[in-house]
Amino acid sequence: MLRVSGTRLVADDGSPIRLRGVGLGGWMNMENFITGHPADESSMRSAVRSVLGEERAELYFDRLLTSFFTERDAALLAGLGMNCVRIPVNYRHWESDDRPMEIDPSGFRHLDRVVDLLGRHGIYSVIDLHALPGAQNQHWHSDNPTHVAAFWQHRHFQDRAVHLWEVIADHYRDHPWVAGYNPVNEPGDVSGKVIGPFYDRLVKAIRAADPRHVLFLDGNTYATDFSIFREVYENTVFVLHDYALAGFAHGGPYPGYTRGEWCDRGELERTFARRSRFQRETGTPLWVGEFGPVYTGDPAVDEQRYRLLRDQLAIYDAHGAGWSLWTYKDVGLQGLVHVSEPYLERFGGFIAKKRRLGVDRWGSTMEESSEALAPLHALIETEAPEWDPYPWGARYQTDDLIRHILLAQALLPEYAGLFRGLGDDELLALADSFLLDRCVRRQPLLDLLAGNLKD
Repeated sequence: MLRVSGTRLVADDGSPIRLRGVGLGGWMNMENFITGHPADESSMRSAVRSVLGEERAELYFDRLLTSFFTERDAALLAGLGMNCVRIPVNYRHWESDDRPMEIDPSGFRHLDRVVDLLGRHGIYSVIDLHALPGAQNQHWHSDNPTHVAAFWQHRHFQDRAVHLWEVIADHYRDHPWVAGYNPVNEPGDVSGKVIGPFYDRLVKAIRAADPRHVLFLDGNTYATDFSIFREVYENTVFVLHDYALAGFAHGGPYPGYTRGEWCDRGELERTFARRSRFQRETGTPLWVGEFGPVYTGDPAVDEQRYRLLRDQLAIYDAHGAGWSLWTYKDVGLQGLVHVSEPYLERFGGFIAKKRRLGVDRWGSTMEESSEALAPLHALIETEAPEWDPYPWGARYQTDDLIRHILLAQALLPEYAGLFRGLGDDELLALADSFLLDRCVRRQPLLDLLAGNLKD
């Protein structure tokens, strides 16, 4: 098993291991921009069940989980030289809100399968709880249908998370290809006062169930603020996320300005130095749990995004930092590979509509539907100039409430309606669109990564 030794992760024989790989986003924690649906995962699943019924919806989603990652996918990643996959999971695979604390062991079925096949290819898994009961942050990727991170407001949500991690840690306590546990993805504790004591409690609980595996702990405010840690826990990596402003869908040229902020190689280095200061001051390993640009389909723009990514990787190499690129497979925005037919034949028009309306935050330029939203932004700036909501301010919050929650949820019936009338074979064919041999490879990105990993 891996363990922390000073600033490095090492194997049992003391040899250093720098974990470099990819996040398996959209699999056991589905996200709107990754698989093409609107809003959050649980709302989407509910809408699809209303059309297909419980049994046929389960048939589709189970096949999707099966096809999304197979032996071929593991072989592709190993062939690139990767040695790590960060696996985001949703608590709902193990526990239902109407039966709290009751663990369904079938939640391990797909996760066990992928952890084992990755291990057979020499690839470690980092198990990442991406969605916690009550939602640990304010956005869709914690399966949050609102903008309120209720996890930090209610002790019973925290109790459930601790209990679930006791179960997961006990289940994998002897698995040598599990690098460790990333128990809270991108926490967003508005007060900053709950998260520190919660981590103290969670660490003790996980250590009691599994004393050996490494803990990967995100800082507050989406893995950027480490002032909340009151001690440096043993055998722990403090995980930072390092998205570059120029790499977002609304990003400007690189090098260049994005919304008035300059971004070039020097600024990337300064940002990384600021975000990694806690790790360097405490002498703990550097690991970037998420980063990576969004691609547009415009060759000139995408070449700038590849340049940005090369610069980030060079910075990480210079500091000996490990990393996990976001994300492996999707419907065309960011993945190393992306789905094609018949999935896009069925959902392509709807995905285009989502893009036109900007209802997926990760794919939004922040300019969609401007004729409708600009007066609202102006009204708020005029009437509430002191409003500066956590985490990213008034402009982002207004977009989240109107575009990414209200409009996104309003589109759920249309998305679910696209399943109406499909037979079982058609449902299975849609799910099988995610098989690797039916996907399109983003070859420039694959070549870039392979070149870096083999240097």
